[in-house]
Amino acid sequence: MGRMAGARGVGRMLGAGLSTAAAAHILPAGTWLPPVRRLCAPSLCGPGAADHLALTFDDGPDAASTPYFLDALDRVGVRATFFCVGEQVRSHPRVARAAAERGHEIACHGWRHRNQLLRPGPVGAELRAARDLITDVTGRPPRWYRPPYGVLTGQGVLAARRARLTPVLWSAWAKDWTAGVTAGDVLRVVGPGLRGGATILLHDTDTYAQPDSWRATLAALPRIVGACRAQGLRVGPLREHAAGA
Repeated sequence: MGRMAGARGVGRMLGAGLSTAAAAHILPAGTWLPPVRRLCAPSLCGPGAADHLALTFDDGPDAASTPYFLDALDRVGVRATFFCVGEQVRSHPRVARAAAERGHEIACHGWRHRNQLLRPGPVGAELRAARDLITDVTGRPPRWYRPPYGVLTGQGVLAARRARLTPVLWSAWAKDWTAGVTAGDVLRVVGPGLRGGATILLHDTDTYAQPDSWRATLAALPRIVGACRAQGLRVGPLREHAAGA
């Protein structure tokens, strides 16, 4: 739903003509589009070591689904980065804490799952609140920030800098939030992006997506990891990806 609406909204605003201040706020959101991101802000794609793939999950934690992902990741011996929403951490602190205790990296996905461009709000205050809650719950401050829907406004860039968070989007996603999605669909869509240096976006909850869509992602997860390992790639969190560790 809102993911395509974000791109259309950007286009309408750009076509209407912008003041300098408005442009500074709106234009960074163009990085939602992969060609723009690769050309204008390649660091937002999350590039990393040539033999490593960063595995990331958005929108959790969720007591109904995230524990299944934690167990599945244990079975394949992989750690990942979970971009957590502040309101979800508040609702499911034990799940966020368990993910951190099991070696996963907890990053920030804002306080609410809101498109910053179409539904402006107090981005700075909400981002700091999410950062502080994640720190309190997990015992470790987050390093990364991914805005909901991947829409990074000028306000979001400034808020992230002030919160000492590094914005990162992704190089490939699975579109695993859609109705009727299957494990085969997930693997087919994300498959071409499974290469060294990539950052992959998946979802560990259906809180902001179609009901039960997470089940397809969960079923596809071992095959995704297997496809990476067949290429000789290490799979892990962004903290290892960026460092090339």
